[in-house]
Amino acid sequence: QATLVESGGGLVQAGDSMKLSCAHSGQSFNNSVMAWFRQAPGKEREFVVAISRSGSAYYADSVKGRFTCSRDNAKNTVYLQMDNLKPEDTADYSCAASTGSFRAVVAGKNLELWGQGTRVTVSS
Repeated sequence: QATLVESGGGLVQAGDSMKLSCAHSGQSFNNSVMAWFRQAPGKEREFVVAISRSGSAYYADSVKGRFTCSRDNAKNTVYLQMDNLKPEDTADYSCAASTGSFRAVVAGKNLELWGQGTRVTVSS
């Protein structure tokens, strides 16, 4: 069974940048749509970005222009570059994978694999 492992979280100040990584251990990475979600304390899980097999990304309005998602299929890794971080970005960030459609993933559906998450804390 494949696994996803996130890394790169931590504590930063508002306005700082941080880059998260998500490593996929299986053989299906190149055939998978990848996505990032986040969940702040006491709140529901929120869609952040989905990236297609070919590297096209769709962002939530809350992060568009500040976050950049990319993937390296040779390394089985997806990245989330976060710039100009705000306190409201504080959350546990999790990556997910799906061998289904891009549209389904954007809608939060057909997520077959989830990582354990990495915590991002942005102080004011």
